[in-house]
Amino acid sequence: MSQFALCYMLAAYLLGSISSAILICRMAGLPDPRENGSGNPGATNVLRIGGRWAALAVFVFDALKGALPVWIGYRLGLTQFELGMVALGACLGHIFPIFFKFKGGKGVATAFGAIAPIAWGVTGTMLGTWLLVFLISGYSSLSAVVAALLTPLYVWYFRPEFTFPVALVCCLLVYRHHGNIQRLWRGQEDKFLWRKKS
Repeated sequence: MSQFALCYMLAAYLLGSISSAILICRMAGLPDPRENGSGNPGATNVLRIGGRWAALAVFVFDALKGALPVWIGYRLGLTQFELGMVALGACLGHIFPIFFKFKGGKGVATAFGAIAPIAWGVTGTMLGTWLLVFLISGYSSLSAVVAALLTPLYVWYFRPEFTFPVALVCCLLVYRHHGNIQRLWRGQEDKFLWRKKS
């Protein structure tokens, strides 16, 4: 990687470290997502404790944290590998945010945003996979894991030159969900409830 790409990856990490779930909950007077609901500072947990508009704001911001660095990096002429490292940097920032004691979310929305600029087909199949699994199972974590496992195949079909860097990001997502996978295996994972918790 070039020195510029390394600096750009660091900038993507710093942007990813801005936890929109924590900041939006603070501004909206909502409970801290790290201490309520599932304890995960992400859009799904904010939907549980704060409602759909707060969750939508978190999702959009988190997705942009991944999409903007990758899109700008593409316009700047970074290689496929460097773009993959930029996407990985943004996801690492979300998962291990330097501004919040390295305790962040699962990285699903940020990874979705980072991968989405590759092709509309990839974006649609990723989102469709997540929605289908979620509607069938009711498990947000299972939906994320299945989508992460299948997304490299989608990328290979639409834009094969990006398969390896996307696979790195998806491996990080699966790793981040290792606790959820264990609970799913034991039948202890909670399904998402479509109601605001009091």
